[in-house]
Amino acid sequence: MAESINGNVARALTIAGSDSGGGAGIQADLKTFQELGAYGMSALTAITAQNTLGVQGVFPLAKEAVKAQIHSVGSDIGVDALKTGMLFSAEIIEEVAEAIAFFGWKKVVVDPVMIAKGGASLLQVEAVRALTRKLLPLTMIVTPNIPEAEHLTGMAVRNKADKLEAAKKLSSLGARYVLIKGGHEAGTEAVDLLFDGSGYSELAGRRIETARTHGTGCTYSAALTAGLAQGLDIEEAVRQAKAYIQAAIEDGIAIGSGHGPTNHWAYRKRGLVPK
Repeated sequence: MAESINGNVARALTIAGSDSGGGAGIQADLKTFQELGAYGMSALTAITAQNTLGVQGVFPLAKEAVKAQIHSVGSDIGVDALKTGMLFSAEIIEEVAEAIAFFGWKKVVVDPVMIAKGGASLLQVEAVRALTRKLLPLTMIVTPNIPEAEHLTGMAVRNKADKLEAAKKLSSLGARYVLIKGGHEAGTEAVDLLFDGSGYSELAGRRIETARTHGTGCTYSAALTAGLAQGLDIEEAVRQAKAYIQAAIEDGIAIGSGHGPTNHWAYRKRGLVPK
């Protein structure tokens, strides 16, 4: 198992919802942490009844329960990097932001989960304001897909220039880095744009025609978090995460009748392991 920069085992925390189908949410995050050599911990925000066909129910936890989980982990085990996924409500987002500030955690990855693959809403409308005002100023990197970037910025994202403009808007809200994923674009490649506050770089991956894409956003951001926990710089962590999710999509698992999951062990099976 890889070590963190402080000499201890790399410790990664996910603050997110549970996916009973195992393809997204904390289940995807913990699988990814394990595959990339980080010790995974979790704080649940909600329980979902979910499978490859969609979300059948969402049952949020009390904000006090979320706070207690985070403080239990932070006060004892410690956190080298963390990611947020489905946060559901403004109240929970505020608790998460307060906990991050309390512990002084800097390596914060925000995956602004809003809509499930089947179309179910996973973030209340009033929570968007809390996310942009409370959480993004504490964020190292935010990782929206194109629909999420459009929702957060209020602008249409149709091309590279739009992606860059949306990234600048999100950066102005406090995130040090912005990664806008290109999976929803047309074309033979999925091109992601990484903005650092002044310049940008792009990461391209071959587009795979497949229905096995459930949990891609969760998995990508979890891989990024694992890299940061191990001491990789932001660009190294993003590139490792891109390679990890590319392998996971290419070798997707044939389970269920709808949007099947990506393959969380594909990266390791190919002999690709963290440095």
